[in-house]
Amino acid sequence: MPDRTTVRLGEYESAVLEPGQLTSRDVDRLHALQARGCLTLVPDRVGWRLKADATVGVLVLDRIRLVVAPKFAIPGEQLMSWLAYALGTPVPATARRWATGPDGYADLVAAALLDECERLLREGLRRDYVRRRSVEPVLRGRLDVVAQATRRYGQLDQLHVRTFDREADIWDNRVLGSALKAALGLTSSPDLARALHGIAGAFPQAPTPAAALRALDRTHYTRLNARYRPAHTWARLLLRGGGVTDLLSDHGTTADGLLLAMPALWEAVVRRLGTEAVGPYGGHAVPGGSGTGITVRGDLGNVSAFRPDLVLSLPGRDAAHPTLLPVDAKYKRYDRHGVSAADVHQLLTYGSGYGPGGAPSAVIVHPRPGGHAHRSLHVGGPQGELGVIHVLGVDTHALPQEAATWIGSVLG
Repeated sequence: MPDRTTVRLGEYESAVLEPGQLTSRDVDRLHALQARGCLTLVPDRVGWRLKADATVGVLVLDRIRLVVAPKFAIPGEQLMSWLAYALGTPVPATARRWATGPDGYADLVAAALLDECERLLREGLRRDYVRRRSVEPVLRGRLDVVAQATRRYGQLDQLHVRTFDREADIWDNRVLGSALKAALGLTSSPDLARALHGIAGAFPQAPTPAAALRALDRTHYTRLNARYRPAHTWARLLLRGGGVTDLLSDHGTTADGLLLAMPALWEAVVRRLGTEAVGPYGGHAVPGGSGTGITVRGDLGNVSAFRPDLVLSLPGRDAAHPTLLPVDAKYKRYDRHGVSAADVHQLLTYGSGYGPGGAPSAVIVHPRPGGHAHRSLHVGGPQGELGVIHVLGVDTHALPQEAATWIGSVLG
């Protein structure tokens, strides 16, 4: 890999790049990412001005290596705990020693994959029966009579055979080999790169990263391969370029990198937090957000629908009619400024659409480094109260399980 200049930013920070630091291909890639809301690239009087949005990680371009570190919501030493929580995978054993160093969270994900692959090697890689055709000097498996007659014309010095042997060259292992190779291109830590290179040779590789992703999408876990699930989770994150919702799947326009959209991560966190918080109180998450959501008809164009990130069903006075509580994740600094008018309108609509007619309510959950916080917004009009919006600030310095317990105490 050629030497690249490292450019470091934090969330929402900007930097000025000289004209020679970006190739035309880099500009095209960055503009493609800009179209997806990941960053902003505009001409500057001395070159280019690059501004990061709420997307963190590493982006490897032709001449620069862009590192965007999390600044606002989740501190570096806690990022892996929250990311593993959102992905529903165990926190790697070495996570306590990790912090977002100079290379952001990309090295953390690569190290998590390395940790899981080393565990699989210690336990022994899974093997399965693989059909192969080959030419051998002695008979192994079954003789391919047709191939022997048409290609060797009856000669017996080389035998066309079909074998069915147990091998490690199966898709469960191939996707990990491809992910280890992808991780090698992202890390700049010599020690981590050396460890990744040393273990990569023990895993077969898929023909292409796209083939590995297709295999991951087709994978069904049974008792035979359930132990591969954590490693596959980190492999999927690396092969898709980051993101808990396939944020940056490679369509030929993105650069090599591992980028994570923090709003998407926070939405995934809130969905799991809310579900686990109300479980002990007899509540549960409503699958699919309770039907078709809130719909708008009669306007110019097609019917539109929208729904909150999470709808919780809570026990009501009447057991046959539980209370529905809409919850929306907001990756915003609502610990420092008031809730915007647009979000108030949105949550009032959710409360009216899902909550009881007499006392509609809704919940905003936002990250708040440095302690949990709860405040209630009472929205009224000339005819009385319109609804209540509960604003919950979740302490991202705490463990996710602690945050779920606190939310349960507030909502339960």
